[in-house]
Amino acid sequence: MIAVGCENGQDKKESLSEISDINPPASGFDSINSDPKAIAWADATMKAMGGRKKWDNTRYLAWNFFDRRDLIWDKYTGNVRIEVPQDSIIYLTNINDNTGKVRIKGRQVQESDSIKNLMKRAKSIWINDSYWLVMPFKLKDSGVTLNYLREDTTLIGAQSHVLGLTFNEVGDTPNNGYEIYITKSDSLVKQWAFFGNAAQDSASAIWPWDNYQNYNGLLLSADRSDGLGPHDVQVYESLSEEAFTDFDWKMTE
Repeated sequence: MIAVGCENGQDKKESLSEISDINPPASGFDSINSDPKAIAWADATMKAMGGRKKWDNTRYLAWNFFDRRDLIWDKYTGNVRIEVPQDSIIYLTNINDNTGKVRIKGRQVQESDSIKNLMKRAKSIWINDSYWLVMPFKLKDSGVTLNYLREDTTLIGAQSHVLGLTFNEVGDTPNNGYEIYITKSDSLVKQWAFFGNAAQDSASAIWPWDNYQNYNGLLLSADRSDGLGPHDVQVYESLSEEAFTDFDWKMTE
């Protein structure tokens, strides 16, 4: 894997409105009820992490989630491989059409109803685990409303712009909300606060989003300072299709 030097933050010669032109929202993003200032900072974050083109051209992502699961995601096709070693489960699924197959304790599941339920479970795992890896790229996702809340500091004192992120009847947990801290110094997300119910007064949890690594021009936060979230993050230009079709497939160097 080739690593290249990263440029933290945005080019000071570019205005936030100019940055917005290169990061169109996903279909279904709530542009009407979102704040222009919040949208502009979401675009600045996209640029700081490598830019929309780099993100769109990134195909394969692999990571470990909380030492519980190993995932490989083909962004182009929607194919996902999920291994849960402690339960001896391997999911080979497509998150776009909810098809696939599952092996549990060495036995491939054959019952159609069981497969259907397990595909739903696999997608829920992917929704949760991938959000912990790529949330900053999804600030203008379908169903999202984005508001500019205030200027504030992170728990370690970094001056930040704070965006409020809520969902309009999308995902597994549409009542959740987040406060996203984008640091003024480099336009990167450095902290996020989770609200189990977006209407509650105080956060249920606050976590760092730090220790960015450069993956051939794409910045991702991995092996964070609190020990939580994604570990062993890898970005691949190519992978064998067997990763998503063969239970016994193993990664080779």
